[in-house]
Amino acid sequence: MIYTHEYKSNKELKIDCEKCFGLCCVALYFSAAEGFPTNKDAGKPCINLQSDFKCSVHKNLRKNGLKGCTAYHCFGAGQKVSQVTYGGKDWRRNPETAKQMFDVFLIMRQLHEMIWYLTEAFILQTDQNVKVEISSLLNSIEALTLCGVDSLLTLDIDANRTKVNILLKNTSDMVRAKACSRKKISSKNRNYNSKPLDYFGADLRKNNLKGADLRKNNLKGADLRGACLIAANLRGVDLSGADFIGADLRDADLSGANLTNSIFLTQAQLNTAKGDSHTKLPMMLVPPTYWSK
Repeated sequence: MIYTHEYKSNKELKIDCEKCFGLCCVALYFSAAEGFPTNKDAGKPCINLQSDFKCSVHKNLRKNGLKGCTAYHCFGAGQKVSQVTYGGKDWRRNPETAKQMFDVFLIMRQLHEMIWYLTEAFILQTDQNVKVEISSLLNSIEALTLCGVDSLLTLDIDANRTKVNILLKNTSDMVRAKACSRKKISSKNRNYNSKPLDYFGADLRKNNLKGADLRKNNLKGADLRGACLIAANLRGVDLSGADFIGADLRDADLSGANLTNSIFLTQAQLNTAKGDSHTKLPMMLVPPTYWSK
């Protein structure tokens, strides 16, 4: 069965705070140094969380310097746990389920994140055999999100993530090779003395590029997985085919940059960066409201 990726990308993975019990405002650890209201232990409600689970300062988060709050994205896990796993029974009226619910939320968030990445991989992938593998894994992980509490709490997240990463890496290699206008060399014909850069973009995995001026760099098809791009200058850079999984984009300047065909970029990453009306984004992402016009 082929996975109906359009449904997942357009509905289940979008956050709907109105249907959530403020789980991100309670379950997570907060650090004031990272743009949250104050230091807060996991499981303790945020000082701004109201009795109706709404945030009392939501409209002024950026104005109040609460960047951590505006950056966080649960991939729709909050409403899934609140309305599906717990059937609309909140933790305030059922305090005996509170800690359990928060733990389940953290697991669900990881599952929904995997679905987000796999959905994109499904759309990008041109190898039909790999596409079928992605479809099968998507269906499997979606089924896990519908499991009961006990099953979710004992789930081997790492084992599932390993399976996901293999397929994401395969898709990344394909897209980045294409972005560099070079045919990916098959394992059968590859000269193992040649460098990966012969057919891929720049390999900047986990590099510390904090504050770097990258405007003159060719980053088409670049491997930016896990790269530290805090406050990096990427104004006007063509990032077609660049892989952004795990990249830290806090205060990176993306003004005028072309991210249309960048891959594995999330809304949470964009929410930490700077940009403007000339920044070109992938179809499933939207420019933060606070970006300059």
